[in-house]
This record gives sequence, C-alpha cells and structure tokens, in this order.
Amino acid sequence: MRHTHPLTVVIYGVVGIAAGFVLEVALAAAGMPVLIPPYTLTITLVAAAVIVVVLAVPIRRSIRGTSKARINPFRAMRIVLLAKASTLVGSLIAGFGIGVVVFLLTRPVVADVGSVWPGIATALAGVVLLTAGLVAERLCTLPPDEPETK
Repeated sequence: MRHTHPLTVVIYGVVGIAAGFVLEVALAAAGMPVLIPPYTLTITLVAAAVIVVVLAVPIRRSIRGTSKARINPFRAMRIVLLAKASTLVGSLIAGFGIGVVVFLLTRPVVADVGSVWPGIATALAGVVLLTAGLVAERLCTLPPDEPETK
C-alpha cells in the first residue's frame, strides 16, 4: 500500500473549504442560523488522533524488532487503513473549519468572536487528525526488501 499522496490531501482540504463556505452561504441565504462547529467536535478529533497513533506504535515496535509480540497482518492492515482514513478526514474537516471561518470573517457584519473560535478550533483539530494519520501511516511502513544475493 502506498502512502497518502500530498495532492490528495490538498484536494480534500480544498473540497472541505468549499463545502464549509457554501454551506454557510446557503444557510445564511435561506435565513437560517449559520453552522458553528461545537467544541466537542474538536475534543473528539483530538482524541481520535491520539488513538490512531497509539494503535500504530505496537506495529512499529514489531517492525523494528524491539517487541517480540507477533502482530496479526490483518490488524496491521486495518490500522494502516484507519491512518489513511484519518488523514483524509482530517484534511476535509480542517478545510471545512477554514471555510466556516472565512465565511464568518468576510460577512459585511463581523461575527462575534465567540462564533469564530469554534471554527478555528475545528480547523486546528482537523490538522491534528491529519498529522496523526500521516504519522501513523509512517509508523506502519515496512522497511524496503533487501535484494537476494545468489
């Protein structure tokens, strides 16, 4: 399995920015209250980031040989997929938070500071999840095969 390509992460981030901004515009145009991400989303994303890295550490220990415990290859693959998904979701949510903040800051009537901080916190938590996913992917990487000499 290949590492997540940086262009994919950027595309997901741009899609998140567009989705956050367009959703806020649509809600405001319909006369409905705009979406302010709750702080519990931030806490949940950071907790998920910690869990992803903690799950990847035993695999890294097994790969490096510092642990004698044998790792089930299916478990290792699931953790790598979780790390890849965390990278993409973190990028999407970080973009969404940025889109919300951009909308709130570009309104003719400047939003209350209490409305902007949750968007910033969501964007930062998305970046934390993105980073944790990338770190976990790297922790689960097997070293390159050595060529056989005959």
